[in-house]
Amino acid sequence: MDIKSRNYSHGKFTKVMVFIITILCFTGAITVFLNIMILGNGDFAITFEKSYYHSEKFINDSSRIVSLLTTLLEYKSEENILAGNTISEEEIQREKNILYEKFIGNYWEGYNPELNHEQNYQKFEEIYGDNIERVKERLIAEDLEIFNSALRRIGEYKGIYYFGKNGENQFTNSPNIDKSFFKTHPSYLIFDKEEEGVYPAEIRDNSYYHRINWPQGNNISKTETALYIAYTDEFLKPRMEEWENKKEIATDYFYKLMGFLAGFIIAFIYLIIIIGRRFFGEKKVHLNVVDKLYNDVNAAMCFSLIFLWFVLMDNLVFRNKYLQGIFPITLLIGTLGLILVLSLVKHIKNGTFIKHTIIFTLFAKFFKFLKEIYDSGSIGIKIAVVVVGYPLLVALTFFIFPITIGIALWLALKKVKEYQAIKEGLARVKEGDLQHKIEIKGTGELAKLAADINSITDGLKNAVANELKSERLKTELITNVSHDIRTPLTSIITYVDLLKNEEDQRKMEEYIEIIEQKAQRLKILTDDLFEASKASSGNVLVNLEKIDIVSLITQGLGEVNDKIQERELDFKVNYPKEKVLVTADGKLLWRAIENLLSNIFKYALTGSRVYIDIENLGNKVKLVMKNISAYELNISAEELMERFKRGDESRSTQGSGLGLSIAKSLVEIQNGSFDIEIDGDLFKAVIQIPSAM
Repeated sequence: MDIKSRNYSHGKFTKVMVFIITILCFTGAITVFLNIMILGNGDFAITFEKSYYHSEKFINDSSRIVSLLTTLLEYKSEENILAGNTISEEEIQREKNILYEKFIGNYWEGYNPELNHEQNYQKFEEIYGDNIERVKERLIAEDLEIFNSALRRIGEYKGIYYFGKNGENQFTNSPNIDKSFFKTHPSYLIFDKEEEGVYPAEIRDNSYYHRINWPQGNNISKTETALYIAYTDEFLKPRMEEWENKKEIATDYFYKLMGFLAGFIIAFIYLIIIIGRRFFGEKKVHLNVVDKLYNDVNAAMCFSLIFLWFVLMDNLVFRNKYLQGIFPITLLIGTLGLILVLSLVKHIKNGTFIKHTIIFTLFAKFFKFLKEIYDSGSIGIKIAVVVVGYPLLVALTFFIFPITIGIALWLALKKVKEYQAIKEGLARVKEGDLQHKIEIKGTGELAKLAADINSITDGLKNAVANELKSERLKTELITNVSHDIRTPLTSIITYVDLLKNEEDQRKMEEYIEIIEQKAQRLKILTDDLFEASKASSGNVLVNLEKIDIVSLITQGLGEVNDKIQERELDFKVNYPKEKVLVTADGKLLWRAIENLLSNIFKYALTGSRVYIDIENLGNKVKLVMKNISAYELNISAEELMERFKRGDESRSTQGSGLGLSIAKSLVEIQNGSFDIEIDGDLFKAVIQIPSAM
């Protein structure tokens, strides 16, 4: 049953039926769309309008009437215009500037670039005197034309009463200019000082209502303006009937269009899925005679069919209103186009969309021939191939000769720029600019050469940086070691001198105790320095084995519980429920953790919390230890990792400054990583050790 269903879904009959449905739905959608565009002026929005008062047509008429009344109020009267009261000095000056620009562009009319602006402007006023005098007359004539046009156009509206007043100036065609008279009509607009009233109220819900602006103009004052417009049944009824007819037609066309589009989209997608294959999941694409046509030729034919359709639509439909021709023309051209498009779809599925083109085929064969010679020869042969091959390429592509020349020039210029960039880069590196990078993209020989030079520069830069860092660290190491050793040694020498001359047995015992403490301090410093040297050099025996890191931590915390109690620290340990195993040397790993704990006991804020988080990341196990420092950490994490660096810059604590350095070296020789992070007074150490899977 499944096999029959599978065969039917991709059978020839199914494909033919889906093809027919696709082309019929496509043709139907185009036909309906063009009918709406031609008969309904492309008005799709009317479908969603609730009433005539929600229509764009009502708003456009109202906005136009308001605009015409505003124009009349602004110009006031013909007498006012003829008196020149509507013309400002700015307008006159703007027109004079236009004439002056024209004067500047015509050297033969008298403009002299050797004269200054004032001299040229004086000459301009002499030559263009008549034109300047006619400027105001022309502006008055234009304003008069606008005024008369507005008066004529507002008079063409039948079935409306209007009244507009601005100060003493007013225009009306109403027998009664009282506001209450306008409100007795089926619909009205009222603009009276700060009042803005409309009826019916649903007009305000019109999405285009914002187009009806309060009357505005250069000579219009909002506080002195009153504008009333009343719409009678004579105006409203024919427009409402026209709107209802258009809405009925547009709605019918809209639903038809949506139905055709839905059918086309579904059928076309299904056709794309099944075309070229005999069942779902088949990888092979079956091609036919049409698919032998090269894809670039196919694409050219598709564009030609589209162009032909537009030509036929323009000549038969749009110009001659031959609407009956839309369906058959679209059906015929659409069928041919769909066949070609499906052929392209099959080549896309087959991965031959680019390869199955005339241009690709010609270029592939030509470049394959050149590559065989190019790859088998020396640099001299490669140059010869380019010299000989380029004229052949030009000959083969004579139909796109300008493009070939352009590509050749572009490539040549690109290579010259690359060579110049390498030359300049070498000069800068030679002068000591080790920060300079030669930026050349690609994988060519010049790009490889630039990359090699950049690598050499990076090596030199790193060597210089390492040398500077080494010198700085060496200086700081000597300074810090000298300071840390000299302090207890000075104390020992001092108390030995005191001991020589002291006869009081009790004080002698006290001095000996202090000397012993300072000697022990020297021993600790010496041992730490020796251990740091061994760890950094890797001269430590490492015995890797499976270790339960959770047990290691909990057991270790038990051993240092007295120090935890002494510092009043609250340790919070978080770890997974399942056992967490790592591959490490137990003694070395604990030594690193012990150094971190020692660091916490020395520098953590008394009475604060310490967090230890263990997280299994799969191939690694992450151990994070966080505490709040008692000292202000005004030092970077990188500096704190350096030897003999301490969190307290005064070096008043008993630490050697080697703990973190030793911990890092011990973790790294166990194939792990060690990092620290500082956020304000929060100190965080992160250890990552390979897990034992």
